[in-house]
Amino acid sequence: MIGLQNFLVLSSVLFAIGLYGALTKRNTIVVLMSIEIMLNAVNIAMVAFSRYVTPVALTGQVFAIFIIVVAAAEASVGLAILISVYRNRRTIQTDRIDLLKDDRPETGKETPKVSD
Repeated sequence: MIGLQNFLVLSSVLFAIGLYGALTKRNTIVVLMSIEIMLNAVNIAMVAFSRYVTPVALTGQVFAIFIIVVAAAEASVGLAILISVYRNRRTIQTDRIDLLKDDRPETGKETPKVSD
């Protein structure tokens, strides 16, 4: 019989895989997919706790549906931002996206130095 521990181990492994992907990959699409894997790991844990701790109440399933809705919204907003960044910068590599950096050439004026 599959117990609560098996579901929690599966959830932990999926969360660790997602965390590794979100922290180490440079491609923005892979980072978004890793975040989705982490959210699905949380869903598995929620439903497993709901099933084995309080089998009558459906709180885990309700939270899982809420997380799925939030994940869908996150994916759509994330992809919209990604498309906008790609149109402006022609890249989706996370280490090359620096939207706050000023791309204008230097005007030749030096900035005043602050003295102590």
